[in-house]
Amino acid sequence: MRTVGQRKERPIGLLASGALLAEGARFNDEMHRLPTGNTTFIAKGVYRFKTHEDANQHQLDSLAKGMAKLALERVNGRNG
Repeated sequence: MRTVGQRKERPIGLLASGALLAEGARFNDEMHRLPTGNTTFIAKGVYRFKTHEDANQHQLDSLAKGMAKLALERVNGRNG
């Protein structure tokens, strides 16, 4: 296993601070920007693939198709 980077553990404080509140609000905003089930671009269903390469190719094709659709919607003035 390879470790990349370091994570600093934050101590748990007894008193709240404005800086920690602002950091928590920024974290919450970033979490809400993550993709939801509607933006994974892979249609619902059960897929069976013979190889992992086939599955990966399907994922890439679906992602490229979805990103192209999203870009077209943004160009046309809709925020998809």
